[in-house]
Amino acid sequence: MNLESQLSATAVAEMTPRRHPGCGHHGCVDVGAEDVLTLASAISLLRTAACLALVLVSVDTGRVALLFLGLGVHCAGDMADGFVARRWSRETRAGAVLDIVCDRLCISVYYVSYGHVHHEMLVPIGLFLFSFMVLDSQLSLAFLNWPLRSLNYFSLVDRTLYRWNWSPVGKGLNSGALVVLMVATRSAGACFTLALAICVVKVASLVRLYRAGVPSPTGCAAVA
Repeated sequence: MNLESQLSATAVAEMTPRRHPGCGHHGCVDVGAEDVLTLASAISLLRTAACLALVLVSVDTGRVALLFLGLGVHCAGDMADGFVARRWSRETRAGAVLDIVCDRLCISVYYVSYGHVHHEMLVPIGLFLFSFMVLDSQLSLAFLNWPLRSLNYFSLVDRTLYRWNWSPVGKGLNSGALVVLMVATRSAGACFTLALAICVVKVASLVRLYRAGVPSPTGCAAVA
């Protein structure tokens, strides 16, 4: 077996869950239906509405402090909905998708509004938004191709992709680091470099994901 074949075989092995779905892994889906009306989902919706309202008021009044308050509400709510879902064992795939969608709205309105105030940041913001809204959205929703509760358990499929994107460190570097760098340095060059690096990680992640192969559900949807 040549080197390329060995690498391909290794990647496929890493992308394969270690046991059958419903095997007892906490992150695997083990029920046929799930309740979408959960407290965690309600928190996701409320924190998103509050963040959006604060950002819009900030744009209307020019009070930049409200913009950062909106971001703070998003961050606190994002941690709260995940904690509640895990604490009371109410993690659902529908809730995970809702969380992903809400994150996109909150982060995008924050960055667009911040760029409206700081025009020198528009290029790094544009690059980051492309990475976050397009590339990372594709990556984050990929968990739906496996019987996983959410992307937080993607280590069952591929530990490397999980470390790069959804581990605590990965999440911090991919989403929070740019905000900190913008506020701390106000350097468009440094922010562009970081946004480009994040984009490279997302592209590399997508290449790894699709080279290894992504399963597709089979059967008739009408019958199911």
